[in-house]
Parts: sequence; structure tokens; C-alpha cells
Amino acid sequence: SLDLFISITMCPPPFFLLLLLSRCQAVQAENVTVMEGGTAEISCRLQNYDGSIVVIQNPRRQTLFFNGTRALKDDRFQMVLFTPRLVRIELTNVSVSDEGGYFCQLYTDSTHHQVATLSVLVPPETPTVEVKQEAVEGGEVELTCMSPRSKPAATLRWVRNGREIPGVVSQQDNGKTFSVSSTIRIPVERKDNGAALSCEAFHVALGGQKRIRHYRLDVYFAPTVRIVPPTGILREGDSLSLTCSVTGNPLPRNIQWSKINDTLPERAEISGPTLQISRLSQSYNGTYLCQAQNNYGRAADHYTLLVYDPGAVVETHSAVPYAVIGGVLALLVFTVICVLIVTIWCSVRQKGSYLTHEASGLDEHGEVQEAFLNGNDASQGKKEYLL
Repeated sequence: SLDLFISITMCPPPFFLLLLLSRCQAVQAENVTVMEGGTAEISCRLQNYDGSIVVIQNPRRQTLFFNGTRALKDDRFQMVLFTPRLVRIELTNVSVSDEGGYFCQLYTDSTHHQVATLSVLVPPETPTVEVKQEAVEGGEVELTCMSPRSKPAATLRWVRNGREIPGVVSQQDNGKTFSVSSTIRIPVERKDNGAALSCEAFHVALGGQKRIRHYRLDVYFAPTVRIVPPTGILREGDSLSLTCSVTGNPLPRNIQWSKINDTLPERAEISGPTLQISRLSQSYNGTYLCQAQNNYGRAADHYTLLVYDPGAVVETHSAVPYAVIGGVLALLVFTVICVLIVTIWCSVRQKGSYLTHEASGLDEHGEVQEAFLNGNDASQGKKEYLL
């Protein structure tokens, strides 16, 4: 509370002050600030009181007390103290209609008064959040935070992830109180579904505290569908279990299973999002479809079933080692052929070189024979030849 003392002295003009100092009277009124619904104490302090009449009136100038005696039938007002120095009344369950000036009047030769001003603070309640229209994926959502009643006007702030979101503030005067609103517009995607926002209200009457309204975004979007396939090879006589994983907002209530270009097998059982088929056979082969929809779209996923004959599977597995062995043998044959080709090529080249040398030797023998016929020294020619 802010207490402001204002005094007035009911005394003669200053030039009589020394003569009448002992008879000087004064009254002081204290201003009061209180929370709505609280209790206010209105005090009138007296100086040099000589028994004169003291009257306390409300802002409408209705007399509440006359020399300590109740004058107005309002049980919320109580006289709690009446002494030559202090007159105090108490007002419980204060409302904004009680706000105003309360008169402390002292009747001497002339009437004098002072006013005690009662101020009432109205703290805001926890604000409310209104959504103008549905938040749909790819669009915008408009959110309005409202504080319908406060005095003085409350301050509103939008916060997301610890950061303030600037809003458009509107304020309306309702007489003694104010209504305040703050509006924001934000784009939304499906990842924003469930995102947390808060609207905070600050007010002097809260003493540094704040009133917070938490809000989670509800973003609507079309569904997505994914079939969770089984693992391993499915053989005749096995069982098949397919689960259709569906997301969406709102979550689709109905999930439809079907087989493309055919009807579901007689042994097929549907339990919620799960399709189960017992004792599989190759006649069940085909493409199975899961579909889901909501007000914002539809989605589907498919699974192709291929049931194997156990004998065929065994034969296929047994053929794998033979294929490996055949490949190794083919590589060996290829290697042998390459070696033979290289060997033949080298042999042919070596034979050509031998024939060339033989031809050179015959030429030398012819020269010796020619020398003998021409009468040259045969021994010399032979010697030279031998050398």
C-alpha cells in the first residue's frame, strides 16, 4: 500500500497562531491501495482533538460513521478504533465499486475535511486461448490470448521455446477495469503438432509473478501408411502377419485391407491394423493393399506376397555350390588355353629363327664349291672355310 499523508490545520490565520496554539486542531487522511477482495483500513489522524464532531463519509458522500456511531447499514464497514488521536475504520471484501475518496471531516467553528483515496487493484485471472480456425498442415493458425478483466490493464506475452512471439495487442476500457488480448499468426506443418506455447500475463498486483496459460498446437494433416513386412522366406504352410502402421491427425479410425485384382483369402483375419493369413499356399501370391483416410486425405501402401514351394527352395539352394564349382572349372580351362596359345606362339617363332641360320650356312658351302671349280687352292679355300 502507498500511504500518503495529507494534513490540514483548522487554525486561525498566522497572526493569531501564538495566541491560540493550544487550541489548534488538525486532521490527516491516509491513501490506501488494496487488492480486490481484500481488506482496507481507512485512517483519520487527529491533532489537538478537543471532542469536536468527527464524521467519515464514503465517495458518494454518504455518512458511514458519526463520532464512532454507525450511520450506514453496510456490515462490511466496521469502526475498529476511535481515540483522540486516531479514528480507523475497516472495509472487508473490497470491490472496484468501493474505489474513490473517503472523507475525514472535523466539525469546529467551520467544517474542514481531508480525503483518503482508496485504490483497488484487480489482478488478472489465468488468461484463456482461443483458436479462430483449425490449424491445417501447410496453412496458418491464429491464436488469441485474452485477459478479460484487470486493473490496471495486464500485459500479455506469447512464448514458444523460451522466445517471445510478437503479437497484436488490443485493449478495451470497461469502466473501472480493462480487457486485453494478444493475437499471433504462425505457419504450421505436421512437425508442429503438439508444439508447446504459452501465454503469460503480468500485473503489478502479482508482485513479480505471472499467470500462465499453456497451449499445445493441434495440427491436422493427412495420414501416412506403411506396411511392416515379415522377415525371411515364406513357404507353403507358413503363417503371414502384416501390420499397417498409420499416422495422421485425426488418426484414421478405419484401416482397410484388400488384395489387388482379387479377394482376400478365406483364411485371412483382420484385427485392427494387422492382417493375418494362416497355412499359406502359392494361390495366395499377389499384392496386398492397406488403405487409411481422414478428413484431410488418404494414403496406401502395398506388399507383394511370394510363397515358395519347399522342394524348389531346396533345389535352388543345392544348385548354388555347383554353380561355384562350374565357374572355377571354366576359369581353369581358360587359363590352360591361354598357356597353350603362348607355348605354340613361342615355338613357331623359335623354328623361324633356325631356318634362317640354316640358309646362311648353305650360302657359305656354295662359295667353297665355286672356288674349287675355278682351280683355286682347294686346301686354302677349305682352310678359310673351316676358319
